[in-house]
Amino acid sequence: MEQDQALTQAVAARTDDLVTLTQDLVRIPTLNPPGRNYREICDYLGARLEKRGFSVEMIRAHGAPADSDRYPRWNMVARIEGAAPGDCVHFNGHHDVVETGHGWTTDPFGGEVRDGRVYGRGTCDMKGGIASAIIAAEAFIDTHPDFSGAIEISATADEESGGYGGVAYLAEKGYFDPARVQHVIIPEPLNKDRICLGHRGVWWAEIETKGRIAHGSMPFLGDCAVRHMGAVLAEMEASLFPLLAGKRTEMPVVPEGARSSTLNINAIHGGEPEQDADYTGLPAPCVPDRCRITIDRRFLIEEDIAEVKAEIAALMEKVRAARPGFDYEIRDLFEVMPTMTDRDAPVVRTVQAAIERVLNRHAEFVVSPGTYDQKHIDRIGRLKNCIAYGPGILDLAHQPDEWVGIDDMEDSAKVMALTLSELLVKR
Repeated sequence: MEQDQALTQAVAARTDDLVTLTQDLVRIPTLNPPGRNYREICDYLGARLEKRGFSVEMIRAHGAPADSDRYPRWNMVARIEGAAPGDCVHFNGHHDVVETGHGWTTDPFGGEVRDGRVYGRGTCDMKGGIASAIIAAEAFIDTHPDFSGAIEISATADEESGGYGGVAYLAEKGYFDPARVQHVIIPEPLNKDRICLGHRGVWWAEIETKGRIAHGSMPFLGDCAVRHMGAVLAEMEASLFPLLAGKRTEMPVVPEGARSSTLNINAIHGGEPEQDADYTGLPAPCVPDRCRITIDRRFLIEEDIAEVKAEIAALMEKVRAARPGFDYEIRDLFEVMPTMTDRDAPVVRTVQAAIERVLNRHAEFVVSPGTYDQKHIDRIGRLKNCIAYGPGILDLAHQPDEWVGIDDMEDSAKVMALTLSELLVKR
């Protein structure tokens, strides 16, 4: 217990550094898309960790989606070896952030500190989590310089757009091989007393209805693809959405609405393309011969991906049977299977005990409604001993005036530090 107290005190003594580190990360606007300043943030973190004795690799995801010479997909992996053999604990955080959007009352990249919070895009999702993991590791190394095993910290690209230029690429290269890494903690913002075991599945697809172009003054000579798509959307409202709402999971998904299957119409495009903003003319009078929607289907661990796709195919055939001349095409965009780490997994039990010691209350087990990089660690890396745990409130992610609480970051860093102590210090 004295060692635990010394370790948590070492974290608390670094609170000012924790805040400054979070501010510095937020002030590097790593916007995705298109993928700005990825190398800058990796260099910043790498320089800090090298000073603490970590060996640092800079890894570009050559050939990954969106990787280009203009916007290269850079990742950083830092590793420090202990004094004796043992397990490796890996903290993985994505460094990219989404667009700022409108409605901010503070500078999105200013890192303003006010009322016990750090404000800015990415504070919550998830630069505050990266900072907490680094402070936890540094406090642990200073308190237990003779630890066993190894600690890794990675800052990876493109989680906000699927993670294929980040964790997926590293997993393909063997960085999450269970022979190399045994425990992974992803400090996503799930609240400091929650352990996220995994996520629902996702299938993105594009549905296109087909028609025939004609003059807009004689639409009867054409076949309107937009009207066909209207029938598809009407059938979704009538039959598919009620069906999905009736499906429920035993996964502890939060919030409550995500305990059911869901479908989002992500985008719709039909008819004449939008012109440039400086175009001042009128549209041409044409019957649209194509209409396209993008669907985002989130499914449960109890569902099979073939069943998920078959529901859409059956709906489209039902519409075809009712509409003369109806033709369509479904194109897969990507899919991710649900994943959920066992509650008895070593990293789960260790973090659970640390939460109880730091916060003096029981940890809550949750599952994320959306996917995050655990999918690649599990499915590509074949490493099951992985969770998400970090500071921040998930509802604030991608919102204007995004913030992370300083106390939450400090408490989460204490939990992470105690986790390192339990896993890497021989008793």
